[in-house]
Amino acid sequence: MKKAISLGVAAAMAATLLAGCGTAASSAAPSSEAASTADSTTAESTAASEAAPSEAHEINTTDPIELTISWWGGDSRHEAYQKALEAFHEKYPNITVSPTYGAWSGWEEKQSTALAADQGSDVMQVNWNWLYQYSPTGEKFVDLREYSDVIDLSQWSDTAKNACIVADSLQAVPISMTGRIFYWNMNTFKQAGIEAVPTSYDDLIAAGKAFQEKLGDDYYPLAIGQYDRMILMTFYLESKYGKAWVENNECQYTEEEVVDGLNFIKSLEDNHVIPTRPTMIAAGFDSIDKSQEWIDGKYAGIFEWDSAPSKYQSALADNSGFTVGEEIKFGDKANGGFSKVSMGMAITKSCQHPVEAAALIDFLWNGEGAAIMGSECGIPASTAGLAAAQAADAVKPLVLEANTKVLAFVDMPLDPYYESSKLKDTTDGVYTDVFDGFSYGDYDAEEAAEILLDGVSGVLSANA
Repeated sequence: MKKAISLGVAAAMAATLLAGCGTAASSAAPSSEAASTADSTTAESTAASEAAPSEAHEINTTDPIELTISWWGGDSRHEAYQKALEAFHEKYPNITVSPTYGAWSGWEEKQSTALAADQGSDVMQVNWNWLYQYSPTGEKFVDLREYSDVIDLSQWSDTAKNACIVADSLQAVPISMTGRIFYWNMNTFKQAGIEAVPTSYDDLIAAGKAFQEKLGDDYYPLAIGQYDRMILMTFYLESKYGKAWVENNECQYTEEEVVDGLNFIKSLEDNHVIPTRPTMIAAGFDSIDKSQEWIDGKYAGIFEWDSAPSKYQSALADNSGFTVGEEIKFGDKANGGFSKVSMGMAITKSCQHPVEAAALIDFLWNGEGAAIMGSECGIPASTAGLAAAQAADAVKPLVLEANTKVLAFVDMPLDPYYESSKLKDTTDGVYTDVFDGFSYGDYDAEEAAEILLDGVSGVLSANA
């Protein structure tokens, strides 16, 4: 979906050179990517200095300039971006920005095609793994440190910035940090006679039984897609076995352990906690928030990113009972689970006006735009952005509560190739093949585990 918005500036901005930042490394730093970037994600990303730009930059406030920007999300995020762009228009009237936006379903495929043809938007909201998958040698996105006299990079922590350094290039600034947590429609739970959110595996099983007995076969406490199942299984395995899914570019789990994880997912199906994949596919919806089952409260829970609850909450016919739940610890070796850069904002190398594109990024995440964006993309990772959002009372309490719970709980690193499109593509990705095939009965647990491990190993080996 496209909509052109004329944007601009009232007065010139003076460029300010930034001093270098520290060198703290993330405790959950991602594994190395391609061979060409293996030495950039460790030694170089640990030194996330904001070296002075090679040349001073001045934002053009007089000549007509055209920019493009793209993002994915739900309706409330679209509305926030458009309002922020309108505010940018008041500041930079000589700049015209044409945005492209849509839902997540199919979005990465479109953007990867655009990037391959060097036709990506000038400013892109990017998924964290895109930096590794589509720009492993820094070929697609500019090094934002070259524009540190336009973007105030000091507003982001070294840890957050380091996660976006690939091939010794700061290819994006992190918009927010995120992780997965449960959300529940407590109106439906109460109809089933349950007053408290589930906090254990036993609670989930009990809820499945209560929903089926008291509400009927088409009511479920939780609904999760293929990728959701992979993430929930990872949380389970990491908690039970106390080790990350991938470390040092190798999957740390045996086939027997993965079989255990798959049987955990199957137990949720067998006990009416989650609908089977055939049941969900037969309903014919692209995303859970668009399903009539969710809207009507028949699906009463999701396992989602803490940055994405708004679209689920707003979709409900009655959202008065929409509640952030608690993280569930499935084992005694660790909490399990991971956080990551929710999304970043990058400038493509095909952009003809990178200085003005940098000004747009600074406006959205450090400046006045941050007060408008609020928590629509998660809790802002920028210190200035968070302060602006809080001062404007634009941080949604639900998002803040969820993010706080996630970051206090998760204790495992995430490898960037966990989200490779070859693994999580909803049409022919490995996760889809495994969890759909397992749910349909095409594979038993051993076969599904072998396919999953082979697929993961193939992706890791290709990027060793």
